[in-house]
Amino acid sequence: MSFRIDRGLFKFDFTDHHAILGVPVDAGVNDIRKRYLKIARRLHPDSCKAENEAEKQRASQMLSKLVNPAYEQLSQDRTRAEYVVMIGRMGKRLAGEAANVQPQGETAKQLAQAGGDLEHSYKTALQKLAQTQYESLSQVLEVTAQISELNMVYLRRKGSSGVATSMMSDKRPVTGAAGPNASSPPPPPPPSSPAQTSVAEPYFRRADELITKNQFAKAEIELREALKMEPNNSHCHSLLGMVYLKQTPPKVTMAKVHITQALKLNPQDPIGLEGKQALDKLAQKVAGGKTTTPPKSGQGKPGQGKPEDKSGGGLFGMFGKKK
Repeated sequence: MSFRIDRGLFKFDFTDHHAILGVPVDAGVNDIRKRYLKIARRLHPDSCKAENEAEKQRASQMLSKLVNPAYEQLSQDRTRAEYVVMIGRMGKRLAGEAANVQPQGETAKQLAQAGGDLEHSYKTALQKLAQTQYESLSQVLEVTAQISELNMVYLRRKGSSGVATSMMSDKRPVTGAAGPNASSPPPPPPPSSPAQTSVAEPYFRRADELITKNQFAKAEIELREALKMEPNNSHCHSLLGMVYLKQTPPKVTMAKVHITQALKLNPQDPIGLEGKQALDKLAQKVAGGKTTTPPKSGQGKPGQGKPEDKSGGGLFGMFGKKK
């Protein structure tokens, strides 16, 4: 069963978890939890007031495939911190593409033209929509799309800094759905995983899927598109370099360009370091092939002149393991 939405932030291939839960983009953890519990009571099979079995099944799937993933993303410190970065970058992107950000819903259009207190206008409009969001299963996707359009307009007008700062300064509870965490604030996203904290994340996700299917040429296309959005993304450069090496025949020159750039941007990039090792081994093979002469009978080391081929899965074991 599909729950596809093509408006608001969703049309930028960005999953708007705040819109799904019907909360503002700067909502705190407590508000997110309260809202989730309210929605869950409406959709859970044990408490759902659906008129027939088909509606009850649809409500259950909506809870498991739409609402639960949104709550998991926003309720856990680590994934929420990553999502904050994505929201901030999306705001910056929308601010630079104002001419292309045209909402369809009347509520979002009014917010786009509203003067005065933007925060008050945004949250008042969102709260009104959220009140009816899950009252009828047939209107959930439409209302969610309208809320996402509100988020889109708000982020465009607000820009990236204000939203990201307010979300990062939110005081998280000592205990909650994710368990106790009183010792220290959540760590920032690891620098080796920018694919999860980037507006280019959808391209990385599709590239990962293609890599697991050994469709390296198609993965190359996705990663090149990602680089257009994030030209200084070390993870993208290193992964693209490995994709070039994995193709048949290997595109060694292009692989070297991107792996070198990845390590220049982040000397500790794990895939970049493995890519450099792969390039060094290829260079040694080429050098060995040029200088080695056939050994005389009974002399020489076994296999001299015929370097062992390690271009298989062992050398590129990171595919399917590292994102």
